[in-house]
Amino acid sequence: MAEGHDVQWVEVTEGQVGQRVDNFLMTRIKGAPRALVYRIVRKGEVRVNKKRVKPDTRLVLGDVVRIPPLRLSPREAVQEVSDNLRNLLAGSVLVEGRDWLVINKPSGLAVHGGSGVKIGLIEALRQVREDLDFLELVHRLDRDTSGCLLLAKSRPALLALNASLKQQQMDKRYLALVAGRWPARRDFVAARLDRFTLGNGERRVRVDAEGKVARTRFAVREAFAGTTLVEAEPVTGRTHQIRVHAAHAGHPLLGDDKYGSRESQRQTAGLGLSRLFLHAETFAFPEPSSGRPVRIRAPLPDALEAVLARARRAD
Repeated sequence: MAEGHDVQWVEVTEGQVGQRVDNFLMTRIKGAPRALVYRIVRKGEVRVNKKRVKPDTRLVLGDVVRIPPLRLSPREAVQEVSDNLRNLLAGSVLVEGRDWLVINKPSGLAVHGGSGVKIGLIEALRQVREDLDFLELVHRLDRDTSGCLLLAKSRPALLALNASLKQQQMDKRYLALVAGRWPARRDFVAARLDRFTLGNGERRVRVDAEGKVARTRFAVREAFAGTTLVEAEPVTGRTHQIRVHAAHAGHPLLGDDKYGSRESQRQTAGLGLSRLFLHAETFAFPEPSSGRPVRIRAPLPDALEAVLARARRAD
């Protein structure tokens, strides 16, 4: 059945059932960018049971996938995981179940590659965790946000967790440091959000009456001189929701270079903050196979704890 020394013939196992062909290939071909995966599928170089397929074709148990030999140029190859990143990710696993895991995502690391990002968390984890045949994001965090990020290690787990997410059975709480004194009586922001693109291609979000429904609950955790530590619970899951809702309420997040104000930028510099102060502190969800409740907490990074200590001293 072999066509050459570099052609791979891979049989689909139980853990890969239901996976899309493109995601299956991303896991199997280390270093291949998604654009290249789409190209070899479109050209018919990838076959399932000797037949042409599409990137979104779902695999079934026992399928035999032909993976062609690939020679990646340095320009198009996904960046190899550095030793520092490998060690960082290995130490960032908060809790791991049989078919899921929760990572304490570092700030500054995108969850996936693309748009100039050579390697994201999911691509890096697929390189680090070579023991896993399946690894997919259940949800996303902004590049500059740290904290709890849930991933599925099997297709059934991904489907179950996605269903829980859509049915609002997950509880996500974030910590954010905002400009000004957040009024204790303002515990809810409901403002429709619309995504748009700037002239330079950068994606932004704004409050717009024609946008999608978005709701966020806020609670004051601690008040300082000129800033407030709040807990934010996104009831809906829109892009940049917490950041835009806080800015809309007149209290932008410190360290926010997209939606901040001159005052928030001044306070950011004054407190020695060098990143967005937004951290996914707790995450609760029903365990995909048993349904039992799981609640996980990611401690606040030392750099953000230091900022709070400085805010308390300035109080």
